Amino acid sequence: MANVVRDPREHPEAILPDLTKPDPLVKFGKDDVALVYGSIWKQRYFTKIGDDYFPEPAQWDITNHIWRPYFVANGTDWWATLYPPDNMKRPTGPTCDGCHSVNYDIRTKTVTEWNVGCERCHGPGSEHAARPTRNNIVNPARLDYVQANDTCIQCHSQGRPLTNPIEGKYYDWPVGFQAGLNLQDYWKLEEHTLGETTFTHFPDGTAHKNRMQGNDFVQSVMYRRGVTCFDCHDVHGTSNEAQLKEPANAICLDCHGPNSSVGPRTKTLEEHTHHKAGTPGSECVDCHMPKIETTLADVKVHAHTFAFITPAMTDRYKIPNPCTTCHTDKTTAWATDALRHWPERSPWRVE
Repeated sequence: MANVVRDPREHPEAILPDLTKPDPLVKFGKDDVALVYGSIWKQRYFTKIGDDYFPEPAQWDITNHIWRPYFVANGTDWWATLYPPDNMKRPTGPTCDGCHSVNYDIRTKTVTEWNVGCERCHGPGSEHAARPTRNNIVNPARLDYVQANDTCIQCHSQGRPLTNPIEGKYYDWPVGFQAGLNLQDYWKLEEHTLGETTFTHFPDGTAHKNRMQGNDFVQSVMYRRGVTCFDCHDVHGTSNEAQLKEPANAICLDCHGPNSSVGPRTKTLEEHTHHKAGTPGSECVDCHMPKIETTLADVKVHAHTFAFITPAMTDRYKIPNPCTTCHTDKTTAWATDALRHWPERSPWRVE
């Protein structure tokens, strides 16, 4: 279970920064924090007023160990203009809590449990707990690839409910959806027009912000071939980054490898990557899953289209490419010329 949300009264160690150290952004203390959100990239702090939670206006950048403001400004999310420009008037129930809990009730504002517990992915479980059979529980692995992936996409995507507002509030998660149902009956992915840069997408359609793994993935060849999120990830927990079943390259090479019909079509990986094994640029994710999607300030996460973004696309669409993102002292022209001289690279796939 992903322990994103924690109560600091039960887990005082959950608060990572020292709240007693003065900072002009921090206007709250430990006793004001009812829930802590996050422990990997950023950490946010929710105070409780009545039966609602509200985000404090400062967040901790875990990577850089500094405080940053937290406020969703107009143009950075679709719902920003629909709520007052004050964090204390923007309850987290409609915008956050549905995906960070099990069975959030929009009327009572209560949850079965915080975090992504069993029923979030397997549906109602009381009957299964009483009389365990495979017929009274949802197993995403036995669903078709669309429904299986929707188990993850329900929260790992940018979109909005088909009906909004719901009982007077605008929700940023698929209210009413449970694993095994059809997500398209509750949720639509954020639309994108090719050539336009929006608060969610680069002009080519790749996401440029976090929580859009699903938006990326449904565009991919992997998705069209029936690959699922849990072919690579094990949400029950692993010792690998991002709950991967194996180290990233090992997962890729389970299906892809030298002279493979699904690529790469070279005798060795080094001939494909043009980088020595073990160096930057030699891992599959370096070029096919570049870190270009912003989670906070300069902290980026991996794209999930698995497409190679050429330097020419940077020139045309201003989307970062993995070549000059790594070789920061080089130009896109240099990178494009290098690709043209790679013997296995089709000249029709360079521009």
